Amino acid sequence: MNLETISTTYKNGIKAQEMLTTEFKAVDEVENQVLNLYPQFRYQTFQGFGGALTDSAAYIYSLMNREQKEQVIQQYFHQDNMNYQMIRIPIDSCDFSLEHYEASSEENQKNFTLERMGKYIFPMFEDIKKAAGEQLQVMVSPWSPPAFMKTNGQRNGGGKLKKEYYKDWAEYICRYIIELQKLGINVTALSIQNEPKAVQTWDSCIYTAEEEKEFLRDYLYPALMEHQLNMKIYIWDHNKERALDRAMALIDEETDSMITGIAVHWYSGDHFEALQMIGERYPNKEIILSEACIEYSKYDQGDCLENARKYAHDMIGNMKNGLTGFYDWNLILDERGGPNHVGNFCDSPYLYHTKTGELEERSIQAYLWHFCKYITPGAVRIGSSAYTDKLEAVAFDNGTDYSVVMLNRTEERLDVYIRLEGKTAFVSLEPESIVSGKIVY
Repeated sequence: MNLETISTTYKNGIKAQEMLTTEFKAVDEVENQVLNLYPQFRYQTFQGFGGALTDSAAYIYSLMNREQKEQVIQQYFHQDNMNYQMIRIPIDSCDFSLEHYEASSEENQKNFTLERMGKYIFPMFEDIKKAAGEQLQVMVSPWSPPAFMKTNGQRNGGGKLKKEYYKDWAEYICRYIIELQKLGINVTALSIQNEPKAVQTWDSCIYTAEEEKEFLRDYLYPALMEHQLNMKIYIWDHNKERALDRAMALIDEETDSMITGIAVHWYSGDHFEALQMIGERYPNKEIILSEACIEYSKYDQGDCLENARKYAHDMIGNMKNGLTGFYDWNLILDERGGPNHVGNFCDSPYLYHTKTGELEERSIQAYLWHFCKYITPGAVRIGSSAYTDKLEAVAFDNGTDYSVVMLNRTEERLDVYIRLEGKTAFVSLEPESIVSGKIVY
């Protein structure tokens, strides 16, 4: 039994990777510096990884040359690389769109068209589909209903869906899914509303828990059934700190069979315990992280490595507390972290410098790779225990092998004896490093 590891570090901003193979030895008296793995303790099944195909990302993609496009698509979606199998697409415009747009701005879906939505998104999707194959699944999420359906009469600034338009909006969402499916876009899931508690300067809409529940139960779910659209439905789609509250308010005997799971974002902090409690109270529900990114309004744009470490810390904590799927935010952006029609700039795993034509791989991409490469869709998380909180680690059974991802956020070297089935393998984690390992027999 061998441990095959790859370590990523950044020294003076330069990425360095090292591969190492270590044999497990039948030495079980090691007590210190141990990371225990317990395959007999099995937890959630992990769906896989994905990202968001926004108007902004697809526009930037359209500016790149053929070789750069191939590099991005192959890295994200080829099964030998990061093996993304999931895509999140906004219904109509969001903050990461070049402008506002709606499929229809009139009553009864008059003049309904996806022409503007498809200007950049559809061509990029076709390239993604060629690389990912038939397993590619799409989740759609609305940021705002058409302006005329809302109490504030605009896409921006929150506002609410007018009660008289609940049925029309449900039909609009169904029409969107049907039209996408006609184009070969395999929509299998949706969230009811992106960030239903956030009044944003961009496309947004507010739902109380009671309103979200009513819209789902009495309008959206019946409309989906009428159109024979068998969708996974996720509630909340907002930050972790209130996810449990929303789940308790929405899930009851009437709605339980309608709701697949709870979608969360990371912008309000760890709240790993909230995910644990959701799993304990609703063991039949999925917990997906539907959006994460480094917001330049909150974090230092230049501190790429620290931002990548925040990502890895969050992913490990979420996974150890029941996460079943992960969607990153924009697949690619420009050098400013846009374009964004309201100036809400963010980082992305890839940035394309529009003036120089350079494609930049960010530290976040390298850190994401460690998870996506080593945790396969359908993997089952297994039990683990670590000797120090300086070592953050999560382990999975991939079916043919075990994998472990380890994060060292400290400035000191961490020695680790990985212990499995009475045998140990030694690995030394360099300061400020991420290490992934595969255990093969």
